Amino acid sequence: MVGLFKRLISQPDLKKGFGAEVKRRRIENGISQEQLAELANLHRTYISAVESGKRNLTLGSIQRLALALGASVASFFMSMESGSGESPISPVDGGARNAGEILLVEDDPKDVQFTLAAFKTAKLANPVRVVSDGATALEYLLGAVSGGKAEASELPRVVLLDLQLPKIHGLEVLRRIKADRRLRQVPIVVLTGSHSDRDMQEAMRLGANAYLIKPVDFQRFAEITPQLSFRWALV
Repeated sequence: MVGLFKRLISQPDLKKGFGAEVKRRRIENGISQEQLAELANLHRTYISAVESGKRNLTLGSIQRLALALGASVASFFMSMESGSGESPISPVDGGARNAGEILLVEDDPKDVQFTLAAFKTAKLANPVRVVSDGATALEYLLGAVSGGKAEASELPRVVLLDLQLPKIHGLEVLRRIKADRRLRQVPIVVLTGSHSDRDMQEAMRLGANAYLIKPVDFQRFAEITPQLSFRWALV
């Protein structure tokens, strides 16, 4: 691995390959260069230069970028070496729906990264779709049941729903989901910052199936899996 790092720092082709892998994973995670810079504690112009293959890299910056993108340094370079572009957790953007999909509705990039890291530690095999506001979440869910009936393969297996969302508040998203006979069977896990959060208590009253205190980690995630029959999701 050390030899690979040395080649990366000195060879233009490997710098370009690393930059392409950073960009691919950043887009998969649905975050901007500015958000990645904040997560990695680096400057945005540095991220831009890395992605274009024009920046010499240090071991420290490589580690920061890999961790900010929810990957170990080793797995990051394994993807580069193999050219597979595969990762254990594959956040997806708009487009075709995936069977067994998890819908994560969260507008904070750091909380997205913590959650994806918890999924990866739990060896979650299901694709994860990330949306950052309540309006997009409802549009996506209602699109799955358009035509008058919900196809099981079209609905997400579970929705992880932050409450403090832009455009449409998480409580309103939850209320509309549970009011729709086509959607109400989808398990909803509320993401909240505190056990005593009034919004969280209201969410449970509205029919949320469980809640997780943010930031999500492996232990907290594992504690709720029996409530939601998450065995289907683990490998």
